[in-house]
Amino acid sequence: MPRGAYSTNRREWLGLGLAAAMTPLLPAGARAKVLAYPLAPVSIAPGVWTLYGANEPITAGNGGAIANVTILDTADGAVLIDAGPSHRYGEALKAVAEELTRKPVVRVYLTHYHADHVLGATAFDSGVVAAGKDLTEDLKRYGNDLTGGMYHVAGDWMRGTGVPEPGRLAAEGVETVGGRRFRTLRLSGHTREDLCLFEESSGLLFPGDLVFLDRAATTPDANLPAWRTSLDALSGIDHALLVPGHGPVEAGRRGIDQTRRWLDAVESQIGDGFERGLDITELMGVPLPPWTDGIAVARYEYARSVMHLLPRLEEERLPLLASR
Repeated sequence: MPRGAYSTNRREWLGLGLAAAMTPLLPAGARAKVLAYPLAPVSIAPGVWTLYGANEPITAGNGGAIANVTILDTADGAVLIDAGPSHRYGEALKAVAEELTRKPVVRVYLTHYHADHVLGATAFDSGVVAAGKDLTEDLKRYGNDLTGGMYHVAGDWMRGTGVPEPGRLAAEGVETVGGRRFRTLRLSGHTREDLCLFEESSGLLFPGDLVFLDRAATTPDANLPAWRTSLDALSGIDHALLVPGHGPVEAGRRGIDQTRRWLDAVESQIGDGFERGLDITELMGVPLPPWTDGIAVARYEYARSVMHLLPRLEEERLPLLASR
């Protein structure tokens, strides 16, 4: 099995498995109810609305709706940045977008390969779904495992959800849709490919999960040096508002700076624990820096990062013992 396939699937199952272990079972009555996502669009600019995700892990209670999704009105129709965690969410998203704009959805940009951002794309015609080359390939290779993991954690919320098949290539450059100019950058670090979009007419910056704000960043597929390079690139974009993958929409660089600080803290803490010879359980129990007290799910995501990053560190630095 290729190393990339093993590491991606293993990390997804590790992270989703932790979510399942920490999720209480829903009462029988709750499971019997018809499930519906309570989508509440918030206007962030003229003709632009963000649906905020819950600052929580993925659970059977929230149906995986933990990521931000944004709707932009254009002369040709609605443009979406990400599509949510399930077919059910995607259907609700389509209805909200059409109600807000009074137009059909003409483009759905997928920022990266994580279930909470992409699986809702199955509710849209593949011809309007745009993704980068690497994301499209990853969905073909590992999409069934990604979807299966979500069914395991979120249960009936996932009914009808398959693997998205983007029909449009999101290449580096500028695409004009209904009078809005979307500059796309194919970055990386949070995943193998992170699509960042900058809408030039409004100054809105959409970095996907390269930026988290007031919510701990996730690292199941992270390459930390590449992530920092991408944050440097984002810092150079003069934007009016930044819409993080998770957390509040704000002007300025706070999300970029806070994400970098979190990555530095996690890497430093795990590296220090490795040098001290701590095992994975001991390292999970190490106190976090006081400044993280205001960061949502910090302890939970730190534990996941230990599971993701410590084995890599051990693989890189521990000597191999020759077998007889």
